[in-house]
Amino acid sequence: MTSENSSAPALPAALSLADARRLRADRARQVADVLRRQVRHGAFPSGVLPAEADLVREFGATRNAVRDALDLLRGEGLVERCPGVGTVVVGAKYPHPLERLLGLAETLREHGEVGNEVRTTGLITPPREIAARLGLAEGEPVVYIERLRRLNGLPLSLDLTYIPRDLGEPLLTEDLAHNDVFVLLERIAGQPLGRAELTLEAVNADPHSAATLDAPRGRR
Repeated sequence: MTSENSSAPALPAALSLADARRLRADRARQVADVLRRQVRHGAFPSGVLPAEADLVREFGATRNAVRDALDLLRGEGLVERCPGVGTVVVGAKYPHPLERLLGLAETLREHGEVGNEVRTTGLITPPREIAARLGLAEGEPVVYIERLRRLNGLPLSLDLTYIPRDLGEPLLTEDLAHNDVFVLLERIAGQPLGRAELTLEAVNADPHSAATLDAPRGRR
C-alpha cells in the first residue's frame, strides 16, 4: 500500500495597501505612456479616445488604473473630458512653418479639414493698442473679424482679426467661412503677402472664450 502526500501551491501573501497602490500607479503610467504615444502620432483621427471599458479590455488593466492614466494625460494638457462625448484630444501639436505666410487651412491641410464659424464682422473702433500696432490714428475704424476655427469638427482657436479699412472692407463680401484671410488678402491685393508680426501667448480662458471653445473656464 502506498500513499502520496499532495499539497496545493502556496498562495502569494496578501498585498499591503501600499503595494496595491504602487502597482496601480505603475500600471497607470504604463497605460498613459502608450496612449500618449498614440495621441502624438495621430492614432485617434476622430479626436476621441476609446471608452474606458474598451481601454480596460485593451490593456488588461483595472478601471481605476485606466482612469488614473487618463488623469495623467489630462494633467499634461493632452486630453480633456467632455460630457456626452468622452475623452478628447486637445493637445495635438501641429507644425506652422514661418518661412512663408500661410493660412490655417493651408498649414493644417494634411491633418484634416479646417472649418470657420464666422461669429462677427464689421467696422469697429479698435482698442488704442491695436490702432498703434496697425499704424493708425486713434479712433480710425478698422475691419474686425471674429471666427471660431475647428479642425475635424473640434474647436481649435478663437481668432480675432483687425485689418485696416482699405484692405479689410473687400473681405466683408468674401466667403470667410471657407477661405483663409491670408489667401483672400493675396487675391484682393494681386500679390503675395510680404511679412507679418506673429505674437503667440497662452492666456487663461475667460468665460466667453471658454464657452465658445467648449473648454473649461480658466484653461490655458
